[in-house]
Amino acid sequence: MADVCPNCGLPKELCVCNILDRETESKIKVYTKKAKFDKYITVVEGISLDEIDKTAKSLKRILACGGTAKGALIELQGEHKAQARKALVSIGYRESSIEVA
Repeated sequence: MADVCPNCGLPKELCVCNILDRETESKIKVYTKKAKFDKYITVVEGISLDEIDKTAKSLKRILACGGTAKGALIELQGEHKAQARKALVSIGYRESSIEVA
């Protein structure tokens, strides 16, 4: 028998809880800061801890850059503020919840 989601009661293959959680997510903040040797990194914060690894992997693949997930932050190598917003929307986050500073 197929596994059943404890939240919605649907089979795991049909479960939409993760998509609904992304849509009701709090504010996601995207900004850049200078790192060593005058290099820039793009920081994404405000993503839930259970989704952060999957989101970081997707962002790195879409933006074709390196990066890491440290605690509650995603750090991407390079200056990707504008592209990060489009990538987050394509992953499934609402555009109104993304703030680019």
